Amino acid sequence: MNNSDRYILGINSAYQESSACLIHDGQIVMAIEEERLNRIKHAKPAAVNNPHILPLQSIQLCLEKAGISFQDLDHIGYSFNPEKRLLNRDLQEPCIDGDWGSESGEEIFYQKLQQITQVLSDFAGEDLTRKFKWLDHHLCHAASAYFVSPYEDAAVLVVDGIGEFESTTLYHGTANKLSKLHSINYPHSLGFLWEKMAEFLGFSKYDACKIMGLASYGHYSYNYNVFKKFIHTGSGTFAIDNDILKFRVNDFTALEELFGRRRQEDEQLEESHADIAAALQKITEEIVLELAHDLYRRTKSKNLCLAGGVALNCFVNGILQEHSSYENIYIQPAAHDAGTAIGAAYILWNQILDQPKIYIMDHPYLGPEYTQDEIKTVLESNNLKYSYHENIEEVTANLIAEGYIIGWFQGKAEIGPRALGNRSLLADPRRPYMKDIINIKVKKREGFRPFAPSILVEKVDEWFRIPNRQLASNFMSFAYDVVKSKRKFIPAVTHVDGTSRIQAVPKSSNYKYYKLIEEFEKITGVPIILNTSFNKMEPIVCSPQDAVNTMKKASLYYLVIGNFLVDNTWSK
Repeated sequence: MNNSDRYILGINSAYQESSACLIHDGQIVMAIEEERLNRIKHAKPAAVNNPHILPLQSIQLCLEKAGISFQDLDHIGYSFNPEKRLLNRDLQEPCIDGDWGSESGEEIFYQKLQQITQVLSDFAGEDLTRKFKWLDHHLCHAASAYFVSPYEDAAVLVVDGIGEFESTTLYHGTANKLSKLHSINYPHSLGFLWEKMAEFLGFSKYDACKIMGLASYGHYSYNYNVFKKFIHTGSGTFAIDNDILKFRVNDFTALEELFGRRRQEDEQLEESHADIAAALQKITEEIVLELAHDLYRRTKSKNLCLAGGVALNCFVNGILQEHSSYENIYIQPAAHDAGTAIGAAYILWNQILDQPKIYIMDHPYLGPEYTQDEIKTVLESNNLKYSYHENIEEVTANLIAEGYIIGWFQGKAEIGPRALGNRSLLADPRRPYMKDIINIKVKKREGFRPFAPSILVEKVDEWFRIPNRQLASNFMSFAYDVVKSKRKFIPAVTHVDGTSRIQAVPKSSNYKYYKLIEEFEKITGVPIILNTSFNKMEPIVCSPQDAVNTMKKASLYYLVIGNFLVDNTWSK
């Protein structure tokens, strides 16, 4: 079947991280998370009564980018299959917030899902039922990794909280097809385990990233055997005792009997909490490594693609790279649920329409961008003092070297939970105190949380111990050891355990950011800049107005937006 000017829309909204992706003849036109537009973290909570709340702003922006209407869409894929959920709901216990798993909760969820085609048709002003297709959630995860990977053959591992009822699924990708090999069902869920333990340690269920950072401060040996009392592992599988975990139920009594009293949000973190996090990290690494071994035995592929929320664990990914049999590992930057909109579009394009794999996601810059005139209008309407610089990279590098924290807003917005050089806060990694300043004063977050280094791709091996550099290293997907002799030069991005979650920056994917780091190296001799997301207790900024708002909230002295330098010092 030949290409014929086809547009395919992928949508995710069943749980959280609502998103949309539009592809045209196999190429991504735009992929964006709704939270960037509605300014609500995760777009919406995962609740029984809201899967029909679609990412309408994202969908509309995708269509506007392509200059098309709903009439021009050939197919629409949605990354959840309600019929599959319905067929298996009798097997399930509570699986999401609100009365999930109860008869009434499941019925509400199913009814709301069934409203989606009507909500979308009403928004479009035409009946879209014939274009619409429900797709299995984990299949969309797998597609979001494999169909945009560089490989024609790959083992594909999906690990998250829950799909329709699977928590872990193994696939084999060959050419333009994905074949399911094995799955592990709820309640045996690593994703839900991390959510529950995050809540036990006094954070929200969305704060797995915090637990990952905290784990490096603890010792796993103190609590490892405690976890083994309710997590049972075998050859290529694992089981979790939900009588103890009580997923998605506000009951921590059994966990308190094992680990002691649950930490409250306003209580100080103790060493014991870090020790629990360390044991959780350790056992997760072991389970995922064994899953990967089993998948290798089944496929004999040298390539591995990862997806699902657990694929965002950069320490697990580092263990896989160092200790598994795979030569190559690929994780696209939106491995969590937002990526399933991408997967839904590519399942339709590759697997159902039988089109060949032609697109490789080698960069994350798939969101909206803004013209110089649009930026200038925002700056003037906010009565800001600004100047234009052709050599903006050199100007910015000097400010960073002088110790300023810079809001950096360029080009197309990134897809995924990590800022990768277009919507970033940037700072000097040489200054030991910089980590505390950004965590505590600028971003108002926990002081133990680490920051990532962005490094010129050609200099990676000089600064980090990397077994075999991967494309996904460009997306902050792996934690690597900092070369010991280099650690004293970049203390602000060297974690307590001597590792860094690096972003290798090639000139080909982000010339402006590459040029900035190059200019910083000329001044300092260090080809690295501290990079964290441009936000403050909110979604990453998307528009110029978002950038201005966050500049003010975070009390930044300077904002670099396009080639404009905004001087916020005069207002202080």
